Amino acid sequence: MSTKKAISTSFVAIFILIITQIIAQSIASMFVIIKIPTGICNIIAGIIYAGLTYLILKMFISKIIKLPTSDFGMPKFAIKIRWILIAVLLPFVIKGSYLLIFNGKYVSSNMNGNQMFNTLSAGVAFTGIAAGFVEEMVFRGVILNALKKRWNVKVAVIVPSMLFGIVHVLGQDFSIGSCLLVIIAGTMVGVMFSMIAIESGSIWNSGIVHAIWNVMIIGGGLSIGEKMDKYSVMTYVLNSKSFAITGGEFGIESSVISLIGYIVVIGIAFIMIKSSKKN
Repeated sequence: MSTKKAISTSFVAIFILIITQIIAQSIASMFVIIKIPTGICNIIAGIIYAGLTYLILKMFISKIIKLPTSDFGMPKFAIKIRWILIAVLLPFVIKGSYLLIFNGKYVSSNMNGNQMFNTLSAGVAFTGIAAGFVEEMVFRGVILNALKKRWNVKVAVIVPSMLFGIVHVLGQDFSIGSCLLVIIAGTMVGVMFSMIAIESGSIWNSGIVHAIWNVMIIGGGLSIGEKMDKYSVMTYVLNSKSFAITGGEFGIESSVISLIGYIVVIGIAFIMIKSSKKN
């Protein structure tokens, strides 16, 4: 693959992500207008977002790039048990560490039943599952493999991961310190997802880790941070104001605790890759 084609393919993939998100949210908004419950609309938006992104990427890869989708980390859907286990353990251990080790207090958002359903449906279906798989299709599927075909695995892992970190600060009114934390953490979590995709040969495995992480950490159930999260049913407000502990304005995803978790999983994936090569 030429340099021009690798770069243009990457930009097209990001453009598809943006457009499908806008389409999904627009269709869901139209359903709200005709009095369909907001919570149901959130679920519909998630299904449209993930499904439409996959279909358009599949057409783009097969009709424009003229390669099979399996070349871009999207073979027949299958997920390895070990990555499901890690997908559950990673956020469970990190969240559990905060609740057991660090002092804080539980603060309720005082939502009624309808508000709770709306919050959780958006957090689980759209921000959680759909966004997790869509971002993997784009960053670890198309972009990683396009750069890998043009350059090498190192470039393919590092560049999309840094881009993934930078994307998460765009449009945010964060301090310089918080921006740096987010970029570092975003890059590391990007490397983690990349290693999972490379080890398993599929973005469906990195997708399940990404999706479950999103659901458990930012899914709208129990949030952990330095202040109350009005978009969560309950928040565990930390007494500590240390950037390293709280992750700053972005939250615990960019904390040192989470960074340690990312590094451990990267190490596990690296060992698996090395082991498979020996066999």
